[in-house]
Amino acid sequence: MSSRERVLGRVRRALADVPKDDTPYEQVVPRDYLREHGERSVEETVNLLAENLADYRALVHRTTTDELPYLIMRLLAERGPQYVLVPPWLPPEWMSAADPTRVHDRAVSTPHELDKVDSVVTGCAVAIAETGTIVLDGSPDQGRRRITLVPDHHICVVRVPEQVVSSVPQALERLDPARPLTWISGPSATSDIELDRVEGVHGPRTLEVVLVSDQPSADVNS
Repeated sequence: MSSRERVLGRVRRALADVPKDDTPYEQVVPRDYLREHGERSVEETVNLLAENLADYRALVHRTTTDELPYLIMRLLAERGPQYVLVPPWLPPEWMSAADPTRVHDRAVSTPHELDKVDSVVTGCAVAIAETGTIVLDGSPDQGRRRITLVPDHHICVVRVPEQVVSSVPQALERLDPARPLTWISGPSATSDIELDRVEGVHGPRTLEVVLVSDQPSADVNS
């Protein structure tokens, strides 16, 4: 029996004598709040996402599907010779132009081994424009949560427009709450009582978000 099963078993036993609520779950909490703030075109939504990501100190790039492998190659090359962690089902064409030493996501990998990896390249589940947030859900193109928390450099690919939504309520509709969700708003950072910002404390020091579409667009950081 796993730790998860033991915990859930204890919860079920603790709730065994609690009367069941006849009200369906979706009716318990009123959901008549705003789904998004204002109306935007697809282009305006993507631009807002890029603006808010940059405001959180993420490095934002725009490219096309054909140019994506060369952009990833450049971003990795700029950091010098390195080890790059890749999820099991990352689209192979994304890394077709890059030639770093690849480390595959394995359950047996220890935190010490992952700490030797310089970069990680993943996809995402959804990106939220209003909050500048990238959400990972552990899908095969993203891998386990820990592989995006230990390496110092994370390249995250967002497919535009299909993976971009305006608001958190719209994102929640796409996400499975049973999956391991990681919500990322910029590189890892924290501040002490004097508001001195320190980056890279509990996640990547550098987050690079690549917005990929079939419409040519300039790299916002070039």
